[in-house]
Amino acid sequence: MTGIINEPGQVTNVVWYRNVKVLRRVGQTLALVAVVSLVLWLFNNLVSSMNRLNIGTDFGFLSRPTQFQIPFDDGFDPRSPVRDMVLVGVKNTFLSAFFGIVLASVLGLIIGVARLSSNWLVAKTATVYVETLRNIPPLIVIIFFGAAIFTFGPFPVLSEAVQIKFPGRSDNLLILSNTRWGVPSLAAGPGAGAFWMFLAGAVLAAVAAFVWRTRLHERTGAPLQRMRYPLGAFVVVALAGWLLVGDAYAVSWPVVRASARSIQGGFVLNYGFMALTLALGMYTASHIAEIIRGSILAVPKGQSEAANAIALSSFQRYRYVVLPQALRIAVPPVISQYLNLVKNTSLGVAVAYAEITSLTVSSIGNGRPAPQSILVLMAVYLTFSLTISFLLNIYNRRIQLVER
Repeated sequence: MTGIINEPGQVTNVVWYRNVKVLRRVGQTLALVAVVSLVLWLFNNLVSSMNRLNIGTDFGFLSRPTQFQIPFDDGFDPRSPVRDMVLVGVKNTFLSAFFGIVLASVLGLIIGVARLSSNWLVAKTATVYVETLRNIPPLIVIIFFGAAIFTFGPFPVLSEAVQIKFPGRSDNLLILSNTRWGVPSLAAGPGAGAFWMFLAGAVLAAVAAFVWRTRLHERTGAPLQRMRYPLGAFVVVALAGWLLVGDAYAVSWPVVRASARSIQGGFVLNYGFMALTLALGMYTASHIAEIIRGSILAVPKGQSEAANAIALSSFQRYRYVVLPQALRIAVPPVISQYLNLVKNTSLGVAVAYAEITSLTVSSIGNGRPAPQSILVLMAVYLTFSLTISFLLNIYNRRIQLVER
C-alpha cells in the first residue's frame, strides 16, 4: 500500500492496483513484452518457413552475380555482384532525390510567395498550380510526365535525335531524344587529383575569410560581407589551381553512337530520371508552397509595417524581414516533405527508372531471397531519412531564436 496527501498533514493509503503511477508502469511493461513477443514470433516463423523452403537466411547473395542488365546503364555488367547493383540503385535514388529536393525548394518558395502577391493574375496562377498538383496522386503525375513529355511527346527516337551544336564548333551542345538527353560534361585528366587538393585549399581559404570578416565585424562594426569575401577567396584559389595544374579536366562532348542505341561521352540523362525528378519536384513544390504561404502569414503583421516604414522595397522586405522569420516556422514541416519526396522515388518503376526499389524487385524476381533483399531496401531508405532529418534538424536548431 502507498499513500497520497489530500490535505496538509493528512495521508490516505491507496492500494497498489489503484495507484496511477503503478498502473502506468505495469501497462507499459506489458505493452513492451507483447511487442517483443510478437516480433520474436514473426521472426521465428519467418526463419522456420525459409528453412522449410531451403532458402538461405544469410546475406551471402550480395556476392552473387546480379544476372540482369540495369536499364540505361550500359556500363553495368550483369556478372557484377548484387552489392554493386545496390550501390547503383542508391546512387540513382540519391540523384533523383537531391535534384528533386532542390527543384521543390526553389519552386515551392517562389509559388508560396506568389500566392500572396497583390497581382491578381500571379496569385491566381499560383493557386491553380497548388490546388491542381497537390490533389493528384504522385504516381499519376509521374506517369503523366513520362508519357506526355517523352513516350508520346515531341522528341524523336534516338536514331533521329535532335543535335544542337555548340556555337562555332562541330561538337554537340545538346542531344534530345525520347529516351536519352546528352549534355557536355567534364572528363578527369592526369591533374585531377592535384586540382582537388587546390579545391580543398580553396574551402579552407573561404572558411578563413569568413572567420576573419566575422571577427572584424564584431570588433569594429565593419560590414560583415558574409558571402563576398569567402566566395572571392574560394574562386581565386580554385582558379589558380586550375591554371597551374592545366590538365585537370577536359570537356567531354556527347555523341550518338553509330548503332544509334546509346550516347557516348558527355553526361547522359535518361527519360526515367527526368520524368521522376520533374514530377516529384513539382508535386512536392505544391505542398511546400502552402507551408511557405502559411509561414509568411504567421509572421506578425507589424514586421512588414515596420519594413514599409523604413522604405524597404517589396523584395527587400521579403529578403531581410519576412522570409528569415518565416523559414524558422517552415523548416520542420518542410523536412517531412523532403522525406516524402525521398520515399516517393520508389515510384520510379512506373517510368523504368533504376532506383533502389525497382532494382530490388528485379533482383527478387531473379531468385534472390526476398526477406534479406527487403531488409537491405529498408535500411537504405532508413539511412536516407535519418540523414536528412539529422542535418535539417541541426539547421533548424541553428536558426531558432534563443529565448532569455
